[in-house]
Amino acid sequence: MSFKKLKSRIKKNEGYSSTVYKDQLGFYTIGFGHLILPKEKNYFYYKYKKKHFEALFDKDFKKALFYYQKLFYKKNYLKHERELIIEMIFQLGPKGVSKFKKMFFYLNKKQKYMTCLEMMDSLWYKQTPQRVHDLIKNFLGN
Repeated sequence: MSFKKLKSRIKKNEGYSSTVYKDQLGFYTIGFGHLILPKEKNYFYYKYKKKHFEALFDKDFKKALFYYQKLFYKKNYLKHERELIIEMIFQLGPKGVSKFKKMFFYLNKKQKYMTCLEMMDSLWYKQTPQRVHDLIKNFLGN
């Protein structure tokens, strides 16, 4: 299963920075939306090439994919549904995604518009409205 387009879209949505910055929630981030963990203080002191951040992105993407498979292995989602969930996991983490109970209720009932309304009725939407709009557009386009 190829995730080339999804990876490209996530990179575009995350943006790129070779220097540390604070995301919308005030968490230190670098590269393509990589959340800096406590054991990764080296990012505050050393410079890395983009190639390093490409590899870090791949690692983060694999982690999102792992959590998707772990949490949704019993579900038979369509490609655009899988991609939506994987990108949500990449951005919000598995704990954050688990809070979207109503969204998943409607997604499982194949009620696309109610699924989207639940996405918009969230703190996530308030924090990153353009990204959520783009995900909804992609989700409805399929």
